[in-house]
Amino acid sequence: MSSVLANNISSKVVVITGGSSGLGETTARYLASLGASVVLGRIDKLEAIAADIRSAGGKVAVQATDVTCQDEVKALVNLAQERFGKVDVVINNAGLMAIAPLAETRVDEWDRMIDINVKGLLYGVAAALPIFQAQGTGHFINISSVAGIKVFSPGGTVYSGTKFAVRAIAEGLRHEVGGKIRSTIISPGAIESDLKHGSSDTQGAAFVKDFYQQNEIPSESVARAIAYAIEQPADVDINEIVLRPTVQEF
Repeated sequence: MSSVLANNISSKVVVITGGSSGLGETTARYLASLGASVVLGRIDKLEAIAADIRSAGGKVAVQATDVTCQDEVKALVNLAQERFGKVDVVINNAGLMAIAPLAETRVDEWDRMIDINVKGLLYGVAAALPIFQAQGTGHFINISSVAGIKVFSPGGTVYSGTKFAVRAIAEGLRHEVGGKIRSTIISPGAIESDLKHGSSDTQGAAFVKDFYQQNEIPSESVARAIAYAIEQPADVDINEIVLRPTVQEF
């Protein structure tokens, strides 16, 4: 039997970006139900989620956070440390999926996906890594996608590019700072979340809606996968979890 005990989720302080909707909200509620202290950042809807978690006896702090602003991400992570005395896990969850053919040249949407999906993740790393290094422990959980394994084309080429970047950054992070700091990539398929509403292109939005209606599974599936990665013994790093609906071919 390993001499390293499993991590007790109830002792963890977990920061979640995009924490008031979709996968972030579900994960926050699930981890809080297991006793974790959760610190949620997003632009809106935070107080209602926080009130629900508190009413159920959970420990939560919230702060309006735009992940495209480095100072705001840093302030969110600092809030966790100030309120709960430490930061154990940062879940870089905030994301945007805007589906449209490249020929539409929706450059503003490309910029937005890069800013949220890639730079937002990097800002989370920049905010938490010095804290993790000082503590000698920490865990980054980065939300990628099956579209970060296989290009979602036509329509999702730029989105896939950002999710390939998530996997590359998370793997490089593991290689550079692993040992005491863990790095986990979560790559979901069609999961019930707000992500499917990110397309402004009419055809793209219709395609995504139809795809998800045929395939999606509850967001609790991802929350359980995240909890599994967190609760492993300190000498075990779950590097990547890929999960799809059983019926999903892509």
